[in-house]
Amino acid sequence: MSAVTLVAGAVGWGLVVVGLRERAVRAETEATLRAEQARQHAREEIAREMSAADDIDVVAEAADGADVRALVDEYRPDLVLMDIRMPRMDGLAATAALRELPRPPQVLILTTFTTDSYVLQALRAGAAGHVLKHMPPAQIVAAVRNVMAGEPVLSSAAVRQLIDTVTDPGGVPGPSRHEEREKAEAMLDRLGAREREVALAVAEGRTNAEIATGCHMSLPTVKAHVSHILTRLDLNNRVQIALLVYRAGLV
Repeated sequence: MSAVTLVAGAVGWGLVVVGLRERAVRAETEATLRAEQARQHAREEIAREMSAADDIDVVAEAADGADVRALVDEYRPDLVLMDIRMPRMDGLAATAALRELPRPPQVLILTTFTTDSYVLQALRAGAAGHVLKHMPPAQIVAAVRNVMAGEPVLSSAAVRQLIDTVTDPGGVPGPSRHEEREKAEAMLDRLGAREREVALAVAEGRTNAEIATGCHMSLPTVKAHVSHILTRLDLNNRVQIALLVYRAGLV
């Protein structure tokens, strides 16, 4: 099932809501049941808020990341709203699995804390951004729209906090900082001067409109540059552009 348009002239997006986990006392069956009911209630509440929007169509829901691949294959949504922590398959593994698809949906991560290290790994795996579970539903809807419009869904401060986790010795394991910087610099060297300027602006958390004003470009030109950067560097979204620029030491 493809995304549908709910109102004539509006852009319709398909959305799969996955997960939503609350703390549970798993030692007791009754407590576990209450926790599962709370998870289902939270998921249904967000789905209702999304469905109330005239440009978003919630096409499916799932309780665990292990179920999302089959739902994406069946419904072909444009975006998956994904919890980061789930019982069988977490949001990190599910995001990585989705990004391997020929035409993967965008992934927006749901989390409790801005600096959750799992969120950083999900962003590096290809998630387009994240929203906090306690945010008002209207802000979550706005974040979905921003992702689908190619706009940032992380503030520059949040990006900096997340990337700091990479360079922290206790952060996410991976290549040394020096190796990552050399690799990032080599990738950015493949960009033209204007594309590089746009990449730096994206890393600063600026919207397309702000980049257009600051760089004296038209909005369509900015969007074209962003698209070329993603294609040329084989990146998935703006967050990965920001991560790359930061690893190169340019911001």
